[in-house]
Amino acid sequence: MSPSLSNGETLRERYIVREQVGRGGTGNIYLAEDMRLQGRLCALKEVEHNQSLPNEVLAQAREQFFREASVLARLDHPNLPKVSDFFSVETRDYLVMDYVPGKDLRQLMQDARRNDSFLPEKDVLNWAGQIADALDYLHHQDPPIIHRDIKPSNIKLTPSGLVKLVDFGLVKIMAPGEVTITVIQGQGTALYTPLEQYGGDDTHTDPRADIFSFGATLYHLLTNEPPAEARKRFLNSRNLTPPIDINPRLSPAVEKAVLWAMSLHPDDRPADVKTFCNALFGKQETPIPSPANRFGFETPRIDVFTQEQIAGYIAFGLFLIGLIVTVAR
Repeated sequence: MSPSLSNGETLRERYIVREQVGRGGTGNIYLAEDMRLQGRLCALKEVEHNQSLPNEVLAQAREQFFREASVLARLDHPNLPKVSDFFSVETRDYLVMDYVPGKDLRQLMQDARRNDSFLPEKDVLNWAGQIADALDYLHHQDPPIIHRDIKPSNIKLTPSGLVKLVDFGLVKIMAPGEVTITVIQGQGTALYTPLEQYGGDDTHTDPRADIFSFGATLYHLLTNEPPAEARKRFLNSRNLTPPIDINPRLSPAVEKAVLWAMSLHPDDRPADVKTFCNALFGKQETPIPSPANRFGFETPRIDVFTQEQIAGYIAFGLFLIGLIVTVAR
């Protein structure tokens, strides 16, 4: 998507655009300077709604944007960028967030791959602990907040060693009894998206969707290889290569926890982020996955004999034993 703002352009007589630093299907992300707070840099997240939507739906989408933006502005966590402002300019809406310096984890993973190495497991687990803390904070808001777009490129490592989960582009506020309109069209990045996140109204998305994406992100960071998409795994479970087959240095407990988080059915995943972390850090056992496909198709099982046949053969065997005993006498 081409930039809609030019370098040097000023929004709301406050934010001077310095450069475009990211882009997506719904808008761009700009580095800007806050004129009211000298020296403060911020990120402008642009949301351009689909203008082909019916006017009523478009109005609802923009209303939801402001409702969700007001919720995000109340968040305060060290592993999340602070949302400080939100506003509209013609057909576009904007979130103003802290600018987070540093490389994202996708860049660090690519650097390791170029060096024919893997990111150290202890480093990945350190980052995972911080992201888990942020997700637990989001999921325990009232109502809960689902990020829905966790991936390596949305996690930044700051020069101080702190990681931050950025880009609230696909955030969902779980208002009870309310059908959610997708403010930003799309379901997230396919490699990290659970099956239940595909669809129109996202009514089946809950915190376990973030757990799936979190697990898929860790899979990628620990192996340098992207995980198979959930849709491909649904058709054939063998499409997902066990992480330890790619990176033999992985701890078995870490591998099991990551695969648990990436279970296709939400009910087969950890119930919450803390439970996942306990398994990831070896504080609890990871349950053995069920052989049944929880989406309605059981793993084929071949029975050589039916129960009636087995009972018949047992009875016949007892009869033969009795006959042999009688003859021997």
